[in-house]
Amino acid sequence: MFLKMRPFFTTTVVFFLVLTSCSEYQKVLKNTEVKPKYDLAEKFYKEGDFKRATRLFEQIAPKYVGKPQGERVMFFFADSYFQQGDYYLSGYQFERFIKSYPKSEKVQQAIFLEAKSYYQLSPKYSLDQTDTDKALNKLQNFINTYPDSEYFDEANTMAQELTQKKQKKAIEIAKQFDKLGEFNYPVLVSSIAALNNFISDNPGSIYREDAYYYRLKSAVFLAENSFETRQKERFEEAKTYYDALMKSYPDTKYGKKVENFKKRIEQELTEAKALSK
Repeated sequence: MFLKMRPFFTTTVVFFLVLTSCSEYQKVLKNTEVKPKYDLAEKFYKEGDFKRATRLFEQIAPKYVGKPQGERVMFFFADSYFQQGDYYLSGYQFERFIKSYPKSEKVQQAIFLEAKSYYQLSPKYSLDQTDTDKALNKLQNFINTYPDSEYFDEANTMAQELTQKKQKKAIEIAKQFDKLGEFNYPVLVSSIAALNNFISDNPGSIYREDAYYYRLKSAVFLAENSFETRQKERFEEAKTYYDALMKSYPDTKYGKKVENFKKRIEQELTEAKALSK
């Protein structure tokens, strides 16, 4: 009989403890005294109850400005938002902490978590990249300032991921120009310009081979659809793009397509040479 009642007894105790905790929280929340809120907020924070901790820190943070405990309160307040996944507010609060306590022992961690907050806010590559730019700036600042930090490798990994996201957006825009240029040939000039900029600005990009290929493709289409007086010049330019692609990627994944472009270029240049005689 006693053993059968243990689950009921345990459940009752847990329910009673939860009820007591909720009652204590509501009582302290309505209390005007700061110290009980501080103690309970820290207790909740250490227990991982960040939602209730945040509510209490929000109430007491202004009261501790300029006081010894203010540094601790503000850091816990910011981190409580971060732990809940409220990255806009955690980024904002960590920024406030850094400005308020630049000499704090926690400032390195705060700078990292501020940057990580914006990293978490970075959207997929096809959307506006304002938060990505902000995260990259903050991560780069952290990497430059704290090369020996325990967070360095993670910061570097996040920065590389965001850089690749920015590169993917840039290459997709250039590819869109290339696609539009199949129906509106003057757009191919913009495609080639965008791809030239990409190649120049992103020497180590994983999308660099793609940029070389689409630049060649745009150049061939542009040459083929140019006025006769411009064709020879533009096919010669396309030939330089072919040479550049093959020099950097002799075993390019675009093999057959590239060879087809090569034949078209050589044929046009051979005909142009024959006509000039």
